[in-house]
Amino acid sequence: MSAGAFRAAFGPAVYEEVSASRTNWVFRLFNITSWAGVAWVGLGLLGQFAFTGRMLIQWFVSEQNRRSTVPAVFWWLSLVGAGALFAYFTWRQDVVGVLGQASGVVIYVRNLRLIGKERRRAERVAE
Repeated sequence: MSAGAFRAAFGPAVYEEVSASRTNWVFRLFNITSWAGVAWVGLGLLGQFAFTGRMLIQWFVSEQNRRSTVPAVFWWLSLVGAGALFAYFTWRQDVVGVLGQASGVVIYVRNLRLIGKERRRAERVAE
């Protein structure tokens, strides 16, 4: 987000308060040096929330079924979270994070393909 866009969105008073020093609390908290970094951190947080959400959904569905169940939405949230975190770690130039997210994508896509095949097979049998 550019400085002008931030000023337009939050007003001049808020802009002046947070940009009076390059070491304002937002920049220090997220270890960033520009407002564009806020967008990248937001993307990283979105990815992390997707990963947290997938676990909560899996837990909820398993409790409802009274057995361990992994619904398709778990794999979709995994894929979205991995994509967001992969982009974030690439921006951070964090090779450990990039490798960690890249390896999971293959597993997430494969499980989604298997679920799709299973659904198509069930539809053919039902016809």
